[in-house]
Amino acid sequence: MNQNVNADRLFYGSCFALITTAFSFAIRAGILPQLGEEFGLSAEQLGFINSMWFLGFPISMIIGGLVYHSVGPRVIMMVAFVMHALGIILTIYSGGYNGLLISTLFIGIGNGCTEAACNPMIADTYTGLKMNKMLNRFHMWFPGGIVLGSLISLAMTSMGMSWQAQIWIIMIPTLIYAFLFWGQTFPKAQVEDAMSLSQNFRAMIFNPLFIFIFFCMALTAISEFGPQQWTALIMSKSGAEPMLILALVTGLMAVGRFFGGPVIGRFGQTGTLLGSAIFTTIGIFLFATQTGAMAYVAAIFFALGVCYFWPTMIGFVAEKIPLSGALGMSIVGGMGMFSTSIFQPIIGGWIDDHRATFAAQGLSGDALELAAGQATLMNMTTFPIILVVAFTLLLFWVRSRNKNNEGLPKSEVLQQPQL
Repeated sequence: MNQNVNADRLFYGSCFALITTAFSFAIRAGILPQLGEEFGLSAEQLGFINSMWFLGFPISMIIGGLVYHSVGPRVIMMVAFVMHALGIILTIYSGGYNGLLISTLFIGIGNGCTEAACNPMIADTYTGLKMNKMLNRFHMWFPGGIVLGSLISLAMTSMGMSWQAQIWIIMIPTLIYAFLFWGQTFPKAQVEDAMSLSQNFRAMIFNPLFIFIFFCMALTAISEFGPQQWTALIMSKSGAEPMLILALVTGLMAVGRFFGGPVIGRFGQTGTLLGSAIFTTIGIFLFATQTGAMAYVAAIFFALGVCYFWPTMIGFVAEKIPLSGALGMSIVGGMGMFSTSIFQPIIGGWIDDHRATFAAQGLSGDALELAAGQATLMNMTTFPIILVVAFTLLLFWVRSRNKNNEGLPKSEVLQQPQL
């Protein structure tokens, strides 16, 4: 551990920064219906607003990863605080569609800076088994924070509180992490290896396996974040409480990730990815066809599917394509967020199109919203279905490589998740 570094305070600050990210995800998901009603926004416009959260994330995460060793975590977290604070304030006083686009982009940039700074900072603060334990505990707070944020949003909405008041709640963990980081000595950045960026890029560009995983990450990310970000709008007429569904999903994800090591040890990375795709397909299909209490059953299947997607994809890159280095993991993670950004307005467009179609068939009110939402979810099953095919091929390919002793390690160790 670095001398003169208050490791506990930096760690707690990192956790509250990640809670800020989680709150911004959960609360914004919870207030989508209110934003649409107050500003007269279509689902496609709401999708573009959502996309800014996911677009700002990979931009700042990749840039932050590239400059971490030159500027250090202090500067990156200062940028994170400024972006979070500006994003929160500008959201509240946005006045409409364009303001919401800009403010949400700022929040996304702050979230990406948090990932870029805190992951290596914790790795530089601790060593050995202690480092692994603390990284694991740090990453628990993304799904854990979404649980808290979802329940807070649900409670405030049920009490008739405005969406502006809910957005102000995001400022609480923001100010807490700023206070915890203020005046602290940050650990000195340690270069992990001597590989150049050109070597990293060659290991990515000229490796078909990396390209395969790169594109699969686009589908795993939207399979996870697509249904979650639209929970309140799509599930509002299903007979289940949307924010309770989001809290249930993310709560199970937090527990599942805590026990991720034994799961990966039992089924391997590729087996876990295939199983995740199958469970995710079942979960989204149940969301698209069931109502009432069965929606909570669907949430269980969905959570069991998506909880291992992100960390296992990042771990696959770390183990199977090690020459890509930390940059490879950052780029794959960035692709996941970028693809989610691209698909947000597409999902919104699906909702609008299905509304028009079912309205022409004579549906109205709650029946119209339910039919449009479930038809949109059925569209989303396309993503994990493609992954079932892709990961089946990957499973046989990896087993063939291992059987023929062509250089791939047989042990598969869970890499710490980026989210």
